[in-house]
This record gives sequence, structure tokens and C-alpha cells, in this order.
Amino acid sequence: MARSIAAVKKEMRKGIKDKLKGLSVAAVTFQSSDAMRTLFAMPEYKAAKRISVYLSMPSGEINTSNIVRDALSQGKQVFVPYTYNLHSPLEGQPKSIMDMVELKSMDDFNALQPDKWGIPTPSDDSIASRANCFGGTGITNGDMMGMQAGLDLIIMPGMAFDSNFGRLGHGKGFYDYFLRRCYQASRMPFRVGLSLTEQFLLPNESVPMDSSDFRLDALITGDGELRRATA
Repeated sequence: MARSIAAVKKEMRKGIKDKLKGLSVAAVTFQSSDAMRTLFAMPEYKAAKRISVYLSMPSGEINTSNIVRDALSQGKQVFVPYTYNLHSPLEGQPKSIMDMVELKSMDDFNALQPDKWGIPTPSDDSIASRANCFGGTGITNGDMMGMQAGLDLIIMPGMAFDSNFGRLGHGKGFYDYFLRRCYQASRMPFRVGLSLTEQFLLPNESVPMDSSDFRLDALITGDGELRRATA
């Protein structure tokens, strides 16, 4: 019997985690620097006025702190992930979802406290005063009625990436459900993945995808190479 997509994804995550265990902080710093140079040269990044960027874990992925610094210095609006539980999920909604809330300044960024994964995260009591990328302030509770705003560009993390612009997340489905909401609001951002070279799969390997998964528009690897999906 063929293994389920979920089982294949779980095995792939374990393989990537094992590969990343031996990666030094210096190697991640070096790859992050090369990836940033490529991102900052992209016309989509230069033109974007409203961007979302993941805030990186202490290890195991491209560090994004310099993206936050560069974007804010250019006057871009920067939105970062905030995850929370829905009190009464509707049919088809997950129990926990992700909104993107505005990061106001570098002082704001530097004041963020790490969550249990070491990811800088806005405090719960600050959310009500933060702009939401979909419009208004605070969380949306999954309600997309009347939402007009959106993002120009979203910079996405992942456990693994392939040459067909497939992305393997951490298994929570936060980004795919967020992108589905962007699609429903008719405002799909340009999607850029950042991958350490150790996270980029071999040409004969691919991320298992199902109907709920979104592919990337572009992928930047830690050697500074930019790959673009064909239209």
C-alpha cells in the first residue's frame, strides 16, 4: 500500500532535521548573507510596499533579521506572523490560524520576546494595537468579510524545497491556510521561499503536494541563486 502524503512529509522532515543538526552557526550566517543580497536585488522586493517576513528560529533556517532592518529602513510596511486559536472554528477552518501583524520599528523588533521555538513573537497584549495585513487592527478571527488590504510580497520559511517550487512546511499548515485566505480576498502576494542549501532537495526528489499546498513564485538558496517559476 502506498504511504500517505502525511507519512512521506513526516519522514522528509525528519531527514532534513538530521541534516541540519551538523550545520554551524557560521554556515547559516554565511548563507543568510548571500540569500539577502539576492533578495534585495529582486525587482519584486524593491517595488513591494507591504511585505510579510517570517522571523527566524535561532538555527536551522535562513536568518531574516536583516530583511526586517532593510525593509523598515526603506519605509516598507513589514508584517510578521502571529498564530492563535480560534474560539469557534467554522466548518473547514483549522483550530489555530496565522495572521500577519505590523512590526512598527526596529525598536519594536528588538523588544520581541522568543516563543518556545526561540522565534521572536509579538506579545498577546500588543496585538490589538497592531495593523493587520488584511485591514484594520488586531486579529481577524478568520473572518475575511470586507477585507480589502493585503500584501505585495511574502517571504516564506520551510523545512524543505524542491526544484518545482514545492515547499514543505513544519506540519501545522499555517502558511497554506493563510495563502488560501489571501486567494479568497483576491490579493495573492508574490511568494518567495528562502532555503539553506541543505534544505534544497536533489533533482530527483520532490515535496509531496496536495490540493491545499501552494507553490512558490521564486526560491532563493543559501548560495545566492535565484530560481523563478515559469508563468
